[in-house]
Amino acid sequence: MKILLLGSGGREHALAWKLSQSASAPQIFIAPGNAGTMQCGTNIAMGLTDFPEIKKFCLKEKIDMVIVGPEEPLVKGITDFLKEDKALQNMAIIGPSQEGAQLEGSKAYAKAFMQRHNIPTAAYQEFNETNYPEGVQYVSTHALPIVLKADGLAAGKGVLICQNHVEAIAEFELMIQRSKFGEAGRTVVVEEFLTGIELSVFALTDGKNYVTLPEAKDYKRIGEGDTGLNTGGMGAVSPVPFADDEFMKKVEERIIKPTVLGLQQENIDYKGFIFFGLIKVGEDPFVIEYNCRLGDPETEVVIPRLKNDLVELFTATANQQLDTIQIIHDHRTACTVMAVSGGYPGEFQKGFPITGLELVARTKSLVFHAATLKEGDEVVTNGGRVLCVTSFGENIDDAVSSSKEMLEAIEFEEMYFRKDIGYEFIS
Repeated sequence: MKILLLGSGGREHALAWKLSQSASAPQIFIAPGNAGTMQCGTNIAMGLTDFPEIKKFCLKEKIDMVIVGPEEPLVKGITDFLKEDKALQNMAIIGPSQEGAQLEGSKAYAKAFMQRHNIPTAAYQEFNETNYPEGVQYVSTHALPIVLKADGLAAGKGVLICQNHVEAIAEFELMIQRSKFGEAGRTVVVEEFLTGIELSVFALTDGKNYVTLPEAKDYKRIGEGDTGLNTGGMGAVSPVPFADDEFMKKVEERIIKPTVLGLQQENIDYKGFIFFGLIKVGEDPFVIEYNCRLGDPETEVVIPRLKNDLVELFTATANQQLDTIQIIHDHRTACTVMAVSGGYPGEFQKGFPITGLELVARTKSLVFHAATLKEGDEVVTNGGRVLCVTSFGENIDDAVSSSKEMLEAIEFEEMYFRKDIGYEFIS
């Protein structure tokens, strides 16, 4: 089997690593990949939104399966584009249609979908230029704090939590009238603020059936104690201690089942991952957001805990046979800690050599590359979130300690990582 995996981050390295362990021994291509994915398959220099080039490659190499890692190509319609070619009709594609990807591509679309299917989420209203004055009035009298969300994709920066009305009105104006987040913020979703603790739950659906993967909790803030600016994610743990059987049953009955059924009822073509960004309020789960793909760095703890053959899982998805699959996962705790470039998530430099990777390779911990590049014999930094180390343990403390210990062996200039991932679960 020939597989094309689209993406270049830690999520894609983790997926490539898992795919390479399949009993079917697939030939794996990763586009564009990174220095880590080179160990699992062949990197291909292609742009993620260069759809004609991707199609050309699939035809030339007779690709059997395409797995779409990140959200941008999905929201822009890669699945629909490839399916339009009759020569590719038998090729499996793991990733929803463009309409299905709107669950992530448009906050307003996702909110309306949840409302139609009685899925618990925060109360909201949406506004744009046409009803801007009503929006200002609504924001000025809204209970505090107020959550403002850019409707479209804003590289993880489009959510603002405002503590007073002056700040909220100013940000609301910047988003709609002054294009603070470009086209993504032309429509703004104004939400009530929910107080609770967050977690990520992942389902894989074939459009009719679904399986639930291990849950995870990620850490978005750059500083310890969850302080400072938001990032793409500084680490994650799985399983999540408070997500017991009773809570997860509520998640399945109130959120996962009605979401998959809603997609089916609305004839939305969806074969791929659904990421449920949840918050536990009291004892009840609410949806903060949907994503149309796996999260990063959650993938780097979820996929290592998954014992199933990933190629078998994706083949069952493509053939709408997930009802024949039982998910098996490692009982141990996994923790991943992300090493980032100095200055991230602000300005940073790249191109620094990374040393110590071979030392971790001799241990049971896993290194997943996120923004790395192979230059000659050296691996160098190529972005903000550079790599992460995933370790197993009997509890969060054990797993976190192992990952931190391994990161102490890795070095690159101005490297930084949080030392308190999982802190609220460690006594």
